[in-house]
Amino acid sequence: MVSVLQVWGYADEGWAADVAVVVSELVTNAVQHGAGSVVLEIEAYGDQVIVSVADGSSVVPRRREPDGRGGRGLALIEALTRRWHVEEHQGGKRVRAEIQGYPDPWGPATETGSGREHP
Repeated sequence: MVSVLQVWGYADEGWAADVAVVVSELVTNAVQHGAGSVVLEIEAYGDQVIVSVADGSSVVPRRREPDGRGGRGLALIEALTRRWHVEEHQGGKRVRAEIQGYPDPWGPATETGSGREHP
């Protein structure tokens, strides 16, 4: 997943690591608490990246008190995203998380050079 972001020009390693944490938490939650298959989608629009994970369960994720078995995932997602929400998806649910903005004010680099032309 990090390599996909790099190909798209999102080269900041710290930011990409945060995206990887969000993906890991969403996929782990879907595998542990969802039903059926898990579908991961990543969308990028300038400095905005949206991660979506769908599964077959209609049970909406809820924050809970951390313990030895977990309970920290949604707190991490909230800390690393602008916002997240749950929507109905093909009889199950899809969790969509908008990642904090890319740290470079000129956006990600592009394959035609820096891609960072001044306005």
